[in-house]
Amino acid sequence: MSRHFAVFGHPVAHSLSPKIHAAFGKQTGIAIDYRAIDVEPGQLTHALADFIAQGGAGANVTLPLKQAAFSLCDDLTERARRAGAVNTLVRNGDTWHGDNTDGVGLVRDLTDRHALDLRARRTLMLGAGGAARGVAPALLDAGIGELYIVNRTPQRTDALADALAEPGRVHPRYLADLPALGEFDLIVNATSAGRDQPMFSLPRAVVGRRCAAVDLNYGEAAIPFMAWARASGCMAAVDGLGMLVEQAAESFARWHGVRPETDAVFAMLHGHAAALVTAD
Repeated sequence: MSRHFAVFGHPVAHSLSPKIHAAFGKQTGIAIDYRAIDVEPGQLTHALADFIAQGGAGANVTLPLKQAAFSLCDDLTERARRAGAVNTLVRNGDTWHGDNTDGVGLVRDLTDRHALDLRARRTLMLGAGGAARGVAPALLDAGIGELYIVNRTPQRTDALADALAEPGRVHPRYLADLPALGEFDLIVNATSAGRDQPMFSLPRAVVGRRCAAVDLNYGEAAIPFMAWARASGCMAAVDGLGMLVEQAAESFARWHGVRPETDAVFAMLHGHAAALVTAD
């Protein structure tokens, strides 16, 4: 039986992952069968069972299924365990091995492609869901300074701060606290605002002199936050396209044993940026 790969999400028809993995396969000479599968929340277990029956060997998982995927894995990498969310599944015999490549993908994009020095940056994280969980540990490992997490739902903010287990460095806060939090050197939008709901208001007072703004979304979904960042005087504004390509390369390496080059694929997608819709 041939090996199949896929990305699961809801919605997922917009996903660039099939195009990215096709490009990686062409580059490395590996035949790729990779497709997008729409799965409503609560149906991931059944969808994966059908996928396995058809020869499924590995998968990416995107919003809103990353935490559900975590709970279905029998074995996890340390970075997936720290994140409490899985974006990469590897079939291991009769079980699923879970990994999270989002964080390493983001850090590689910011430091290598955009030449940002993350060390000691006072950081504001907007959001506390699967996307935030995927990147927060890697940002801390990359040497950022204090991390302030703000989310619409206080319980999720507190849960993520507790999971990161660095009480002197990680601070859960609430939307109402934003005007009083002072200036930041790095602002990361890990919410779905701009994709399926309006962007909430951000005070310009949070923007420090050397502030970089990063949206984990890309395409149309990133437009509101990126526009705010530029209008507010951020020194750099980076969307999530590079992170998407880098995390995909990590997943590809897990499945096929070779890490593809990413610059040409990023350039190809960036050249078609007007057609992009939202983030994996």
